[in-house]
Amino acid sequence: MVDQQLITASNQLEGYKITKHLGIVRGITVRSRSIFGNIGAGLQTLVGGKITIFVELCERAREEAFQAMIQHANERGANAIINIRYDANEVMQGVTEVLCYGTAVQVVNV
Repeated sequence: MVDQQLITASNQLEGYKITKHLGIVRGITVRSRSIFGNIGAGLQTLVGGKITIFVELCERAREEAFQAMIQHANERGANAIINIRYDANEVMQGVTEVLCYGTAVQVVNV
């Protein structure tokens, strides 16, 4: 089971030795904005500043992709994930794919 403290964007975990590489793991989600979200965000753009509706949408999408990546790593028998990254692409107007990926590993404390 992956310990969330053992997930890093680095290629290694300080204080741990990688004993086995289990391959690339990923989590993906595809999200769209609702018409109400678009209207609310449009109103926020009139005022300027942070568009909180989109911030919340992006955070939820990243968290969903992150949790799916952890599940994939658990299925592989990992207890850590290194070198994680996020990627996002617009699939069509208003529909965005968010991908979170990394390398599943088994580590031991040194």
